Amino acid sequence: MTLLRRIDQDAERWLLLVFYVMLVATMAIEVLRREIFAYSSIWGEEIVRYSFIYLAWIGAAAAVKERGHIRIDVLMHYLGPRPKAALYIFGDLVMLVVAVIALYWSYETVHVSAKFGSVSHGLRISMVWFLLAVPVGFALMIWRLLQSLRRDFRSLRDGTPVYEGDKLFD
Repeated sequence: MTLLRRIDQDAERWLLLVFYVMLVATMAIEVLRREIFAYSSIWGEEIVRYSFIYLAWIGAAAAVKERGHIRIDVLMHYLGPRPKAALYIFGDLVMLVVAVIALYWSYETVHVSAKFGSVSHGLRISMVWFLLAVPVGFALMIWRLLQSLRRDFRSLRDGTPVYEGDKLFD
């Protein structure tokens, strides 16, 4: 398996692991510091907050990849492969338009923060790094939506069952 294919397959999973471990470890350290030493730091709170924000946006992209986002699929059980693929394509196109618009506006926020040089209160790091979570998340979503559209157009063309993702409950 090539490196690019491996990154494409597991990128979100590894990023989620990194941010989740960072969040849990920092939170555990801060709880121990607060309970044992009666002292807590503002930087620990910021690391947890921004790790959670990155978790949410990268997790949203992972949900798009696995078709794990919330949807009402009652009608999907009664449709054949081609109408089902067409409906998924329509949904992905709508989501793609929203993601492109959101990417543009979220990048605008990052640009303004970079222009004025805002920094976080506790870590004293440029806010650009934290605000980038939103455009990075939307960029990953767009990439995954394009992959999904390619897969669904192939299913529509061939009349094969469309990828519906893993079921949470059966």
